[in-house]
Order: sequence, then C-alpha cells, then structure tokens
Amino acid sequence: MRKITSKKAAMEMSVGTIVTIVLLMTVLILGLVLVRSIFSGAIKNIEGIDSAVESEIQKLFAESNTKKIVIIPSTREVEIKKGEDTRGFGFSIRNIGESADRFSYSISAEEASCDIRLSEAEDLIALGKDKNNIQIPAGDIMEYPTFIKFGIPETFPPCKITYAISMEKGTKIYGSSVEVYLTVTSK
Repeated sequence: MRKITSKKAAMEMSVGTIVTIVLLMTVLILGLVLVRSIFSGAIKNIEGIDSAVESEIQKLFAESNTKKIVIIPSTREVEIKKGEDTRGFGFSIRNIGESADRFSYSISAEEASCDIRLSEAEDLIALGKDKNNIQIPAGDIMEYPTFIKFGIPETFPPCKITYAISMEKGTKIYGSSVEVYLTVTSK
C-alpha cells in the first residue's frame, strides 16, 4: 500500500511543476510584450519628434534662400534644469553654393555669467560638439539635422552661457558664427 501513495505524491508533484512552469512562461511572455510595447512607443515618439524638427527646419529655410544655418528653437535660447541631460538644440546647414562641398562645424563657449572657465562650459556639451566632413549637395541642406545635447551635473551653478557655432566650407569660414544661449537653472 505504501508504494501506491508515493506514486500519487510523485504524480501531484509533476502536475504542480508543470503548472508552475506554464504560469512562469505566461508571465515571461507578458513581460516581453510589455517591454516591446514600451520601446516601440518610445521609438514612434522619437520619429515623430525627428519629423517635426525636420519640417520646422524646412519651414525656416523656406523663409529665406540666403540662410546658411537654422537653429531650433528659433529663439536660440535653451533652458535646462540641473541634472537634466536630454535637452539641447538642433540645427542644420544649407549649402548656398553652386557645387557640392564638405562642411564642418565646431561649438565653443564664448561667455559665462558665473565663475566657471570656458573650458568647463564646453565640457557641458555631451553630444555633437564638432563634426567634420558633412557632405551637402549644391543648394541643399544637411540630410539629417544635428542635435547638440547638454549634460548638466547636479553640482553646476545656475548660469547663463553663450555658445558660438562656427562653420567651415572646405577649409574656409562659411558665414559668421551663430550664437546660442544656454541658461542653467536649479531644480
């Protein structure tokens, strides 16, 4: 009689293990679906923002055939709270020449209202400080606008910083530098 009871217990344990495995697989699949939907939503939002920025750039360039650079936001003023690192500005360059050429740009700090060195202000640029060899066809604009992203540490003082964007076409200066104004605020 004892043998029959142990077989029954072994059978119950096998059924319990199978049920547990099925439940765990269900939770795993639901978790993967949730993560996938979150990431696909984020990608759609980023693509929407990219297309909105591109259409705004097209609109700003359409206002004048002689503009060599446009900056988004058009006020050229960026306000970032300490600790935020997802803010910045975008810009695009237009080749108003009659032949395709290579362009480059660099961004440098020109002035700061707080007691920091200009090199420290330049170190705040986390993405897109300078770039070379941007090929732009004659009479056209950059294929993809450039995004300049700032990383403001928590310890950085509230400050107003002026940055200058300098452009070159080939090896020659392309237009005058354009200023962008960053205001760092406390939380």
